[in-house]
Amino acid sequence: MLQKIDHVESKVTYYTDLITNYATEYGLKILGSLLIFFIGKWIIRQLVTLMRKGMERAKVDPTLVSFAGNAIYVGGIIVIIIAAISNLGVETTSFVAVFGAAGLAIGLALKDTLSNVGAAVLIIFFRPFKVGDFIEASGVMGNVKSMNLFSTTLTTVDNRSIIIPNGTLIAGNIINYTGNATRRIDMVFDIDYKDDLRLAKEVIMKVLLANPKVLADPAPVVVVGALAQNSVQILARPWVAVGDYWDGMFEMTEAVKLEFDKNGISIPFPQMDLHLRKDENIKVD
Repeated sequence: MLQKIDHVESKVTYYTDLITNYATEYGLKILGSLLIFFIGKWIIRQLVTLMRKGMERAKVDPTLVSFAGNAIYVGGIIVIIIAAISNLGVETTSFVAVFGAAGLAIGLALKDTLSNVGAAVLIIFFRPFKVGDFIEASGVMGNVKSMNLFSTTLTTVDNRSIIIPNGTLIAGNIINYTGNATRRIDMVFDIDYKDDLRLAKEVIMKVLLANPKVLADPAPVVVVGALAQNSVQILARPWVAVGDYWDGMFEMTEAVKLEFDKNGISIPFPQMDLHLRKDENIKVD
């Protein structure tokens, strides 16, 4: 009986020592891995916060700030997890290989989506336009309503929303109509060949100078553009602030028409003159 008790006690002592040894050895490693994870996570958060504040002070686009912050945070977390696992004595080479293969597979599967993300980064860095600008791209025109990492939304003049993938947007020409402070209005007025050309030019210039939206510098220009088939074309080139473009064009077009009417200047329309010749050899019964 005493031998059985001694045998049991020896087994208990053996397993107790074994658990103590494992707890001492691996417990410290587990504690170290947890410290690596939580302290590393805290450090990454602080770095991301500092990075965000620095980019915001530099007035970097908020979309790029968010993208860069998320990318740095995710990359840092992956590094910390690998470091914590490595501290436990686990071989991490296979994990790195798995992450690399997974990243390659995801990249190939989402290559079109990632191309849109890359295009968004280029747009943010080079700034061909910003939210609120009126642009023409991918065959459509509209105000830039919003932009994210995958697409840009335009609002057309008739209040339609058009969503364009960033990759498609940056692949073609982008015309920014509101990128500069001023813009020139190109106007064409046709008058009849019988009308007084000098008077017509004076009337047009008077209308341009009377409009408060027209800028003095650069000065407006009124010239003869072409001697067309049915009319004399007069070109008017006033400059206005970019926000006054449409209103200024509408106002001056109407004003020129009214002044033409007052001064007897006509706006011809396409016409054809037919001349009938009588043939003496044709007899009419």
